[in-house]
Order: sequence, then C-alpha cells, then structure tokens
Amino acid sequence: SYTTDTKSREENKKTLESLYSLSVDITKIRRLKEWVLLQDVAYVKEIAGILQEMGADETTVANIIERCPELILHTPAEINAQRALWQLVCQNEKQLIKLIEQFPESFFTTEYHQNQKANILFFQELGLKNNIITRFLTSAPNIFYNPVEKNKNVIETLQRSYLNLGGSEANMKIWILKLLSQNPFILLNTSTTIQENLEFLQRNDFTDQEVLQLLSKLKGFIFQLNSTTMQQSMLFSKNVFKCSDQELKKLVLKCPALLYYSVPVLEERLEGLLKEGISIAQIRETPMVLELTTQIVQYRIKKLSALGYDIKSGNLESLNGTKKDFEVTYGKIQSKKERPIFNPVAPLHIED
Repeated sequence: SYTTDTKSREENKKTLESLYSLSVDITKIRRLKEWVLLQDVAYVKEIAGILQEMGADETTVANIIERCPELILHTPAEINAQRALWQLVCQNEKQLIKLIEQFPESFFTTEYHQNQKANILFFQELGLKNNIITRFLTSAPNIFYNPVEKNKNVIETLQRSYLNLGGSEANMKIWILKLLSQNPFILLNTSTTIQENLEFLQRNDFTDQEVLQLLSKLKGFIFQLNSTTMQQSMLFSKNVFKCSDQELKKLVLKCPALLYYSVPVLEERLEGLLKEGISIAQIRETPMVLELTTQIVQYRIKKLSALGYDIKSGNLESLNGTKKDFEVTYGKIQSKKERPIFNPVAPLHIED
C-alpha cells in the first residue's frame, strides 16, 4: 500500500529524472496525485518501455502517465499480466494502446487480476462479443472486480426469471446478451434485488408478458430501483393523471420512465412542461415526453415555435424521441412549411 502522507517527505529524485526524460508534465502530477512522486520505488522507465513495445509513441506515453500517474508504482510483471489479459479481447496491440490512452485507470487497476480474468472468460462463454467485453472493461470496470460466482449468480437469476415469466428457452440467450450490452451495471445488483423488483411488478397486477416487456424497455434499469421508490413514483403519476390502476398500468407500459424516475425528477419535468403551456391531458396522451429533461423540452419547443408550430394546440409526439428522431421530425415540419402550396386547378395568369 502506498502512503499518502505528504508531510516531511521528499519527492523521489530518480522518479523525477525518469519522468523528465519522458517529457512528462510533472506539474500536472503534483496537482493531481503528488503522493506518487514521494514513493521510494517507482518503475517509470520499465512501464514506459512496455507501453512503447506495444506501439505507443513518446507523446502517448507522457499523456498516459499524466492521466494516471500511479501506474508507475506497478511492477512490470503486473502490467505484463494486464497486457496479456486485455489481449484476450482486443484485436491487436494498436487497439489496446488506444484503449489504455483513453481509459488508463481501467487498465492499470491490477488488484483484481484473477477476478478480471475469470469474468472475461465467463463473458466469452456466455456469448458476449469481444468488442462488447472491451466496452465493459473501459466503461464498467467494477463488474470485473466481482468474484465470477457473483456475476454467474445474477445471470442465473435473470435467466430463471425470464423463463418463469414465459420467455422461451430459444430467445433467452439473445435476451440476456441484449440486456447486458445495454446495461452491464445490472451485475452490480444482488439476486435478491432482482427478485424483489419483479415481485413488486407482479403484485401491481402487471402480467408476466407485461413484466417482460418492461424489462426490455427499461434496459435492465429496473434492477437498480427498489419497490419503495417505484411505489412512490406510481402513486405520484396516478394522482397527477387522475387515473385508475388499470389506466396507470397502461401509462407505465407506454412510458416506463414513470416507474424509473423518482418523484422529484417527475415533478420537475412536469412543472417544466406546464410552464410551457402544455396541459396535463396532452402529457397523459404522450407520457414519453417525461423521459426528456426540461432543458431539452425547452430547446425543442423553441425550435418548433420558430417554424410557427404551436405545441399547445398540437401533438406532443413532435417533441419526443432521441436527438436524431427530433431532427427528422423538425426537418419534415420545416420542409412542409417551405413547400409552396400549388393548386392544380387554379387558372394560370399568363401575360400576353
């Protein structure tokens, strides 16, 4: 373990000289993690050598060290072991060095090496493609720190739940892989949480088929919730839209955000829409608009208003969707507005 006590300790001159020789900006390291420079042992030249062997030029090496200075405290053996491990899923060393430059912290976390290896092999057996596993290693590294048994346990619970809800054995693998690739963080939950959340939906009269539909729509986010917050959000929506339990269920299936977002978030978004002159009836008709932040809604309304499109009297569908969806809708409204109205039966006035 490294000491972070910076008092009465001097920077390691040998470390400084090695860093200078690699054109590393030492002021950045002092600002970021000065304690690294105080350690008695560092492997600056050795680690730089490994990175260069993998194809990194001087600028790249300096950039990586500045981003993650503690990497120089790892032994060359540890780094070579990580290199071999990541090569299991990287196409080549060129791709690997690119990933290390973008996500140095993920690569240089070597404490969980055995767990990382076991999980990579497990994900490959499961059928996840290497490019998805690489994405997990960089964007969700925590899931590799779990013992592989824990991840297997969560996957088995999901598989069992899918079959219990009427999903077919033939589609199960595709469903699991899709769920994982959309949201790998479901692996940070416990099997108990997954079970409790599914039971909550069933207690609220969602049929097995509807629960499966929700799981797919929510991309696994439902497993990061708990029954208390889901209950509160549903109650809030029921009061706002003044609807029966059956109508509420239909709204949730149409817009799972009503289940996923907490009451304060729903409140803020609702308030933002009402301030723009949009009615509760309009929102109830197109609840998916609550998936958008207030800022996005304001921006889109402003753009549509500039085209003379009145959102208060129109349909909220035009506000919906991703950025790309909105741009398509906006383009259609714009071209409609610009197109001259031509009446084929009107007499033509031609000058003599």
